[in-house]
Amino acid sequence: MLTPAEYELPDCHLLESPSLIVPISPTPNHTLRLSNLDDQKFLRFSIKYLYLYQQSVPAETLKHHLSRVLVDYYPLAGRLREDPGYERKLMVDCNGKGAVFAEAFMDATVGEFLESSDRPNKSWRKLLYRVDSDSFLGVPPLVVQVTNLRCGGMILCTAICHCLCDGIGTSQFLRAWAHSTTTTTEIPVLPSPSHPRHVFQSRSPPHPTSPTPAYTRTNPNHHPRLPAFLQSHHPLVPVSATFTAPDLLLLKKRCCPSSSLKFTSFEALAAHTWLSWVRSLSPPPHLKVKLLFSINVRGRIPSSPPDAGFYGNAFVLACAQAAARDLTDSIGLGDAARLVQRAKDAVDEEYVRSVVDLLEDESAGTDMGASLVITQWARLGLEEVDFGRGRPLHMGPLSSDIYCVFLPVAGDARAVRVLVSVPAFCAGKFKSYMSDYSIITGDGDGNGNVIDDG
Repeated sequence: MLTPAEYELPDCHLLESPSLIVPISPTPNHTLRLSNLDDQKFLRFSIKYLYLYQQSVPAETLKHHLSRVLVDYYPLAGRLREDPGYERKLMVDCNGKGAVFAEAFMDATVGEFLESSDRPNKSWRKLLYRVDSDSFLGVPPLVVQVTNLRCGGMILCTAICHCLCDGIGTSQFLRAWAHSTTTTTEIPVLPSPSHPRHVFQSRSPPHPTSPTPAYTRTNPNHHPRLPAFLQSHHPLVPVSATFTAPDLLLLKKRCCPSSSLKFTSFEALAAHTWLSWVRSLSPPPHLKVKLLFSINVRGRIPSSPPDAGFYGNAFVLACAQAAARDLTDSIGLGDAARLVQRAKDAVDEEYVRSVVDLLEDESAGTDMGASLVITQWARLGLEEVDFGRGRPLHMGPLSSDIYCVFLPVAGDARAVRVLVSVPAFCAGKFKSYMSDYSIITGDGDGNGNVIDDG
């Protein structure tokens, strides 16, 4: 019997050739230069969301309202290209060429998909139209596929260029599109999108002054996809674990059973996931292992904050780190949570400015050598995208990789689902650690008494 992760979806049949959806009215025709935060090498991909709905929405309705919302979000209808004045830097030609929209049918039901929705598998890729291109630059910033199901349900997949939007920005765009389909009012429920990226320009001359351990200067032609201790013949398999509100409360209590320190749900869950990941992989004892996680900086640069509707990349990576031997032997959950909390607190305006300045150097980038990267989708409102036929029954990524994603849980706003791919040899151990909090608690007292916090 096949496990859910091995379940093969039926063939997906396109109903007609994909079309280009252009803005319904004229939009500005200009070039948008991306900021250093937009133009990071590790963001040169599309964020691929998958939504499952009980009832379908007519494709023509979705197309019409997409053309309406693209008037405001017109860079998503443009095309990426390299800036001729700056080698390897990207810009967007806001030319209104349009977003790709495909419509398909699959002989499956909502219930059948839900049975296999815990962990993505390779067959899910057929749910998103693949644009043939020799490079990332040849793919339009927005690609959509709507797949109608035998039962009358619908799967909506979107690929949104990460260089143009962060998670908050993609959620803002998707909710604006959904809102357009459900109301005739012109009164916006979301702030109007703000396109300029000048708030994240580097200083002249660039002068990083704050330590930024998540970033390093490397050979610009070297982009390792896996940490060294993950580079083996073992295939990666997705592992998923769901934490309800009581689970998260228990984690927070275990972080500091005899201390007055307080931790957020994110800090506790990030620490727990980091420890589970390291202990299941058993990296070399002296290796310094990092936990990188995104921090929204919209409210952390008081001297020149972005506009309310800013939807570009406005995050930097915070970094907690410790020697592998400490994470496996002596650091408890409370101490790991304290490392996460310290990393968050270190992200102030000077940290942000230093990251932007550092990234002006083409040899600078994210240090992925021995790092778990966590991205937060669970508190962005992504699960609220309702095109008029009800909220999604499932929301998540189209695929799973070594980036760890904290996901919303449909129908439970307080729960979080953790999804990450790990080598097959340690998947069972990782799942066990994630499920059994007592294994990870350790002897830490939550006061940050660690051997090596970098």
